[in-house]
Amino acid sequence: MAGNTFGTQFKLTTFGESHGEAIGGIIDGCPSNIVLDLDFIQLELNRRKPGQSKLVTQRNEADEVQFLSGIFDGKTLGTPIAFQIKNNNSKSGDYDQLKDAYRPSHADFVYEQKYKHRDYRGGGRSSARETAARVVGGAVAKQIIKPVNITAYVSAVGSVFTTKNYNELDLNLTETNAVRCPDLVAANLMERLILETKKKGDTVGGVITCVIKNVPIGLGDPVFDKLEANLAKAMLSINACKGFSLGSGFDGAKMYGSQHNDYFNENGTTKTNFSGGIQGGISNGMDIYFQVAFKPVATLLQPQEMLTKTGTLETIKGKGRHDACVVPRAVPIVEAMAALVLADFMV
Repeated sequence: MAGNTFGTQFKLTTFGESHGEAIGGIIDGCPSNIVLDLDFIQLELNRRKPGQSKLVTQRNEADEVQFLSGIFDGKTLGTPIAFQIKNNNSKSGDYDQLKDAYRPSHADFVYEQKYKHRDYRGGGRSSARETAARVVGGAVAKQIIKPVNITAYVSAVGSVFTTKNYNELDLNLTETNAVRCPDLVAANLMERLILETKKKGDTVGGVITCVIKNVPIGLGDPVFDKLEANLAKAMLSINACKGFSLGSGFDGAKMYGSQHNDYFNENGTTKTNFSGGIQGGISNGMDIYFQVAFKPVATLLQPQEMLTKTGTLETIKGKGRHDACVVPRAVPIVEAMAALVLADFMV
């Protein structure tokens, strides 16, 4: 299986399946003599881990990261940084019914067709549990790219969304509620929607907005290695991600150039920022901001029609512990992938 490595200079390779012994990764290309705050890395993992609120899957994993190489006396050696996160609370029996059945809109079917063999327990390699390794890599990257600051938050759940842009919000409020939305009125409505959806055994999608501040001018390369192209690839590699929009995004298609152009100030900054901090594929020093859309989770805890290996259609009710909405736990994943992209350009 290819496609397990992200990055060119600063690279993260992840390994492991949802119900295997462990998941983990190898970070290659990390500069030497960088002081790493290991407590910060664990805190980032805690933001993603299951069981942290009534809104998310109740799989009880400590998600404690263990570093195996590349760090000595609290500093990076410049050698590959290997780490692992043990799987301690997998309940593989919940997935026995999926051994010979494929969930609609899930990777089950295409994995079986492509590889002729799959780990059906928890989705195996296609499980979002793999993203824990990305959060570790991103937490290392965040410490390399300082003073660049990356903050993501939930801006929509289903049809409930905040009408405020990031400049109108206090982003410090993001971690004060389980939904991770700094608009507290919208957050309350989002939480109610998730709980109602969960009670029905259904799922709902949402949108995450990410804001990157203190970005130096000059990150990204023209043509095929544009900064926004790399950010888009990073975000679309996250499980359940179906859309990426930078700056004005699709709304920009409705505007005239005279409205959309970011006219300069005398110091080189711009009066507006419809470009989302990137022009010609290169950062211009303004805030980078983008939105990432996530579909509803494919696994429902209610009966739904599934295709079987024998070619028949059967109605099967999902079992196990699943998120009714992935976006609250995906916030640190979006931040991590953004950090990996910037670190790759900055090292």
